[in-house]
Amino acid sequence: MTAPTPRPGILDIKPYVPGSSDAPGVETVYKLSSNESALGASPAAIEAYEAASSHLELYPDGGCVELRKKIAGTYGLNADRIVCGAGSDEILQLLTRAYAGEGDNIVQSDHGFLVYALAAKSCGAEVRFAPEKNLTCDIDAMLAAVDDKTKLVFIANPNNPTGTYVPESEIRRLREELRDDVLLVIDAAYAEYMETPDYVDGAALVEENENVVMTRTFSKIYGLAAVRLGWGYCPAPVADVLNRIRGPFNVTAAAQAAGAAALDDQHFVQRNRDFNRKEREIIVQRLGGVGVECAPSFGNFVLFRAPDGDADGLQAYLRSKGVIVREVGAYKLPEWLRVSVGSPEGNRLFLELMESRFGNG
Repeated sequence: MTAPTPRPGILDIKPYVPGSSDAPGVETVYKLSSNESALGASPAAIEAYEAASSHLELYPDGGCVELRKKIAGTYGLNADRIVCGAGSDEILQLLTRAYAGEGDNIVQSDHGFLVYALAAKSCGAEVRFAPEKNLTCDIDAMLAAVDDKTKLVFIANPNNPTGTYVPESEIRRLREELRDDVLLVIDAAYAEYMETPDYVDGAALVEENENVVMTRTFSKIYGLAAVRLGWGYCPAPVADVLNRIRGPFNVTAAAQAAGAAALDDQHFVQRNRDFNRKEREIIVQRLGGVGVECAPSFGNFVLFRAPDGDADGLQAYLRSKGVIVREVGAYKLPEWLRVSVGSPEGNRLFLELMESRFGNG
């Protein structure tokens, strides 16, 4: 007898492996492996989530109408062009499913977010990785990888796991030199952490073009990773396509309520941004003090190279002491690790361990 067989290529996909969360034998563990909000979520969002639990028998609003209005009001956007999903991951997967298939390809940078490649492979599309320069997306290399079979180009800005970003001028050049039938997807999951004047999240490009989509998430600065909530800002025809193929109730009522309340608490967002900037600068400064190379980061994490090149050994050492960081070998960075900006206690312990291991004192 034969069993059901998946489409060719499915079993070749290596599943996404999230950041670890356990350290056996250690009483107090600091998880600095998943870029989660160091300050948690807004108290207002938590209260709204809890209130939603009193109506679990009811289906959620399938169109996320109130949430989309709230997003539009917060960011100055058109609510009709917003599509909400179970994390921005769902929007990225829906876009790939809608526009790529067998015989097509997508283009992403060499150290770009792995979900793009996973989504493409699940649709039978080829993945083309463009080389980077100094751990930063190289627009010329991205454009060189595009051919007549390319359907989507993905760019994370700032990028995970490197933390680097591409300025507005280069993002605009990428769009201008792409064919109009290639969809440019700007993943702006870490946009709220950006404070440089030459950065854009991509919303204006969506409004100026018919082939640009911007995706955003509530998982990072809003601290709502557990409820899985994200959204995309799209040209009207793309929004129409996504609404045709997404699940009819793909965002839970609790997620919608928490997201709306989180948007109302921009004071919390600013406090989280300020905290992240201060702690990230301390991490980079103290790592540099013991000769640890860091990539320039604009997110809520820092990518750093193991001084002896033994990232696996360093990760194991930190875990044995209760600090969990992220391996990035799957991103073709075998000598590097990524540490999230965590609580002051977790950050200090991480730095003390690094200074003890690599310092001269």
